[in-house]
Amino acid sequence: MQDLKNKVAYITGGSKGIGFGVAEQLLKAGMKVAISGRNLESVQKAAKELGTADNVLAIASDVAKHVDEELAVKDILEKWGQLDVVLANAGVGHFAPVDELSENDWHQMINTNLNGVFHTLKATVEALKRSKGYYITLASLAGTNFFASGAGYNATKFGVVGFTQAAMLDLRKYDIKVSTIMPGSVASHFNDHKPSEADAWKIQPEDIGELVLDLLKMNPRTLPSKIEVRPTRPDLK
Repeated sequence: MQDLKNKVAYITGGSKGIGFGVAEQLLKAGMKVAISGRNLESVQKAAKELGTADNVLAIASDVAKHVDEELAVKDILEKWGQLDVVLANAGVGHFAPVDELSENDWHQMINTNLNGVFHTLKATVEALKRSKGYYITLASLAGTNFFASGAGYNATKFGVVGFTQAAMLDLRKYDIKVSTIMPGSVASHFNDHKPSEADAWKIQPEDIGELVLDLLKMNPRTLPSKIEVRPTRPDLK
C-alpha cells in the first residue's frame, strides 16, 4: 500500500482529536477519507474543514451499535467502491475508584471502546479482504499500564490490545495487516478536554497521523503489530 493515492480510509471518532488529525494526514497523502461520529452535525462540520465532497464523507454512526457500522460501510462502498484502511478510533473515558464507578459509565466504556472495535471490524472485514487492506485500532498505554481510578478504562484498553493482537493472527492469512497504536498523553479533545498551549509537550494528533502513514508505507512483508508511542519529554512542572 505504498502508493496511497485514491485509497479509501474509514476513521471512527473522526470529527476531532486524533481521528481528525489522522484524517488530515491521509488526505494530504492523496487518500479519500470517511469519518464518523455519533453527532452528524459535528461530523459534517469536520468534513467541511477537512476537504470536499469528492474526498471526504461524513457519516453518523455509533460504534456501540453494529447496525450503524454496517450502514457506514455500505455508504462508503456506494460512494467509492472500495475500503483499504480502517482506524477504529472512537473512545470514551470515565475515571473513578472502582467502588464509585457507575454501571452506566462502565457499560458505556465497554460498549464504545471494546465492543466498538469489534463492530467496526465485523462491518469492514469483507471489504478489507477484497482490498488486502489495513485495520488499525487506537488503544492506549492504559492498555498495558494500570492506574488507580482507571479500572473501567484499563479493562477496555487491555481488551482492545488483546483483541487486536488476536485479530492480527486470524486475518493475516487474507493479507490483511492489523496493528494497534498505544499512545501516551495526546493533546486531544478526549474526555471533553480543550487543547491549549499548555499541551504543547504532548503528542499532537497530527503526530499520530504521521505514524499511521508510516505504517501504511511499510514494506508489505513487515508488520509492526503493536506500537507504543509517548511524549519525548513529559511535562515536568
